[in-house]
Amino acid sequence: MKTDNPILVEVTRGGAMESRHRGACAVVDANGALVQGIGDVDRLVFPRSAIKPVQALPLIETGAADHFALSDTELALACASHNGEAVQVAAVQAWLTRMGLSVADLACGIHPSLQPDIALALAANGTPLGRAHNNCSGKHTGFLATALHLDESLVGYEKARHPVQQRIKAVMEDLSGVALGNEACGVDGCGIPACAMPLRALALAMARMAGASDLTASRQAAARRIVQAMANNPLYVAGSGRSDTRIMAACGGRLATKIGAEGVHVAILPERQWGIALKIDDGTTRASDCAMANVLDQLGMLGEAARKDLADLLVKPLINTLGEAVGEIRPAPGLSF
Repeated sequence: MKTDNPILVEVTRGGAMESRHRGACAVVDANGALVQGIGDVDRLVFPRSAIKPVQALPLIETGAADHFALSDTELALACASHNGEAVQVAAVQAWLTRMGLSVADLACGIHPSLQPDIALALAANGTPLGRAHNNCSGKHTGFLATALHLDESLVGYEKARHPVQQRIKAVMEDLSGVALGNEACGVDGCGIPACAMPLRALALAMARMAGASDLTASRQAAARRIVQAMANNPLYVAGSGRSDTRIMAACGGRLATKIGAEGVHVAILPERQWGIALKIDDGTTRASDCAMANVLDQLGMLGEAARKDLADLLVKPLINTLGEAVGEIRPAPGLSF
């Protein structure tokens, strides 16, 4: 019987331990070798939005990206879990309009911003929320683009049997090396299929996005284009104050990171052709943000300037309503290679 995953992140208050977050982390190279591992890296996880860079590959490979002359900003949005900030919403709406579509064609629902202060600001301004505010609206617009380009039905593009989702399933299986659907499957928050895979397989998919030599030349080029679009347009991948935007900006385009719901976080390291995937067992984003920043630091991916910029992700002070530092979120001894 496998033991519990180790404690990766701990939360203190007044010098005493208050909370602990267990999890696992896999660092894998493009050949599938485990470079570093913590915890049960073979346990099934739902990748959730962390898999979006892989899901964006058909957007390029079908020719849809070139047909609609997509910018790098729009490619970044296709991989995004964005805040619903004005620039992000406007970019999604402009992309839809250029294709002759509207937000009514999006199958995703409506929800408040993932960033609390932006959600409050939108509410205070009386901004009506629409489907373009959904954090997955860029991904869904990319799905519509492929269907439109290939003259497929736009209705039901989010369903498992639609050609859009069949293509996505095939590319996810190819890059991860696992067959999807034989294990746990469900529906993601935005309505598309969600299938579980081992954490190690998720890391492998990211490593292969970093430049696996066994990929076809066209797929290598598509993966490189997606990763560069994310790394160079971090605001459109997440948004103001979010860890992915901050990490990619601090690292100057050297890598791409992507959160998923329920404490999943991945990174693509083109320089080393490595992929990272981590999962916090209790699904807490505060822990996954801290864990990813510290894993990147341990792997030597954060220089002095980046480490300074990301100091509050590496160790985050807990501030009460009086503005007092009362504790911190920090890496636990178990988060070390």
